[in-house]
Amino acid sequence: MTDLPYIDPRLPLIDLHRHLDGSVRLETVLELADAQGIELPASDVDGLRPFVVIEGKASGLMDFIGRFQYLTAILHDLDACRRVAYENVEDARNEGIDYIELRFSPWFMSETHELDPAGVVEAVADGIMAAERDTGIRAQMIGIMSRTYDTATCHRELDALLAHRDHLVAIDLAGDEVKFPAGLFREHFQRARDAGLQVTVHAGEADGPDSVWAAIRELGATRIGHGIHSLRDPALVDYLGEHRIGLEVNITSNIHTGTVDDYINHPAKKIFELGLLANLNTDDPAISGIDLPYEYEQAALAAGLTPEMTRQSQINALEMAFLSAEEKSRLQQKKLSG
Repeated sequence: MTDLPYIDPRLPLIDLHRHLDGSVRLETVLELADAQGIELPASDVDGLRPFVVIEGKASGLMDFIGRFQYLTAILHDLDACRRVAYENVEDARNEGIDYIELRFSPWFMSETHELDPAGVVEAVADGIMAAERDTGIRAQMIGIMSRTYDTATCHRELDALLAHRDHLVAIDLAGDEVKFPAGLFREHFQRARDAGLQVTVHAGEADGPDSVWAAIRELGATRIGHGIHSLRDPALVDYLGEHRIGLEVNITSNIHTGTVDDYINHPAKKIFELGLLANLNTDDPAISGIDLPYEYEQAALAAGLTPEMTRQSQINALEMAFLSAEEKSRLQQKKLSG
């Protein structure tokens, strides 16, 4: 048995795959709903929790996604978006996180109350920058295009994101990867790359290796959100390893969405055994009822990972981060200097 910790305090703790709109405090939901007269199924945290937080498993992917309605219902104006973004960074600080990349779909966040998507991007940026100043935590924004709307809407969503391009580090594609394959969004991602943005794409979660190949070959992805079904294709595994394409692994989320049936059957252990570039993340912590230390200390253990593997996850996360080499070095030195 090893006495090594599952989180190495000498290494930065990093979350690269967290949905900002899937990480809203229940207390904030209740407070903003009360202020705006928005009806919720409960009036206190204990009563609201069963409607938002998954215990065990969701009944399916749509049950998981449906829980977002309570987190986005309170985004009634841009101040609410700004507050949620600020609190995301505060919560990261409270989890012991040193660096975080927060992703969000401005169209999804704006939809309920018909907000201006570009205004949502600006408000989120304002909240994150203010929280960076106040907490000392480094945080960056990844803009999501929600493929499930349609390609035309995704162009409008990309317009909103690019209007504030200087606040973004990357573009993502999320939603139904089976019905809306990557090839439909080649032009969108060409625009994003032309704007100098990095690319990470949700793939290999609900769909198989072909989805991951398409994200890489057709959209230019250098990181893959989830990507756990990549292991079905040995050629893809070799390619991921050779080209250092990172997998943003989300163990508990995969259990909750039914992508994987149990912790012990999660492919995370195999991913690390193969030496692929991968790290552990939270995905939607408000819905999964977790934080990043939980993923390292409990989910990883349940999935069979060793402390050596979780330490490698921290090392990999720093390599995968959309930061310059100089910023990565500063982040590591800051950690060592305590």
